[in-house]
Amino acid sequence: MAKRQFTPAKIMQLDTGFWGSKTLLSAIELGLFTELAKGPLDATALTKRLQLHPRSALDFFDALVALGMLKRTGTRYANTPETALFLDRAKSSYVGGILEMCNARLYRFWGSLTEGLRTGKPQNEAKTGEDFFGTLYADPQRLEGFLKAMTGLSVGSAQIIAKKFPWKKYKTFVDVGCAQGGVAVEIALAHKHLIGGGMDLPVVQPMFTAYARERGVAQRLHFHPGDFFKDPLPKCDVIIMGHILHDWNLDEKRMLLRKAYDALPTRGALIIHEALIDDARKENAFGLLMSLNMLIETHGGFDFTGADCCKWMKEVGFKRTQVTRLAGPDGMVVGLK
Repeated sequence: MAKRQFTPAKIMQLDTGFWGSKTLLSAIELGLFTELAKGPLDATALTKRLQLHPRSALDFFDALVALGMLKRTGTRYANTPETALFLDRAKSSYVGGILEMCNARLYRFWGSLTEGLRTGKPQNEAKTGEDFFGTLYADPQRLEGFLKAMTGLSVGSAQIIAKKFPWKKYKTFVDVGCAQGGVAVEIALAHKHLIGGGMDLPVVQPMFTAYARERGVAQRLHFHPGDFFKDPLPKCDVIIMGHILHDWNLDEKRMLLRKAYDALPTRGALIIHEALIDDARKENAFGLLMSLNMLIETHGGFDFTGADCCKWMKEVGFKRTQVTRLAGPDGMVVGLK
């Protein structure tokens, strides 16, 4: 039997993975995909349109072709079906908000991951004494970018939640920590009988209302201003928390689950959706990396498995729980009261 040959190819691909990610992030920052949504362009025209120096523009465009983010026919570049749908800022399906945030903030903060692993402390604005969420919500421009990022992060899962959860059994729902309203809007669009809402800090209300109006569901979606740590959660049939629990430590997670339980009626439901780590903690690399991102971004947050969440739900009183996979690395845990 021939001896198996090992190469460092996989190691090197991972080692230089940030090259490809930064190339994509720069393309989004430059508006490349939005520009190509208007029609294919050759390298000279695209270089001029994006105001790039000619030295490396061709390498930049062809690298995006090789990465599967652009296609080239002859000398003309065009979006792929995926980038045309998800990276054109003019489309409601745009998910680039989260990528814009990765480019503007997280890319540089992740450079301090080693320090975070050694100290257990966040590596974002907190290093200079800022309160990330407090500073974020006080800056309208940054807040708008963050809320759009949350829509980009959640919209794919929201569309599947709208299909997989038995909404016909329920009449009302509230998305707690709703941000721009991406999840609530997708559910309202899919189920005309539902009256829904979102709960977030008061400063978020104008952006929530505008987005719901833009998508044509403002009449059925109502905003509930409040702080989910200080205020009771709105009474409704179904409470949703998406990418919320992972921001907080275990005691805070349990407290939020308990508040949801208290707000629900008998047979009401709680939906938690996150980048759930697989129970064996071996396969969902994105979920595990997201948990490292919580180290970068928060004082005590961490991601978790579906089994973890089911256990916590039962500890606060939920009778039945179920874990369902959603889009990509995401999953949802449903708890029934």
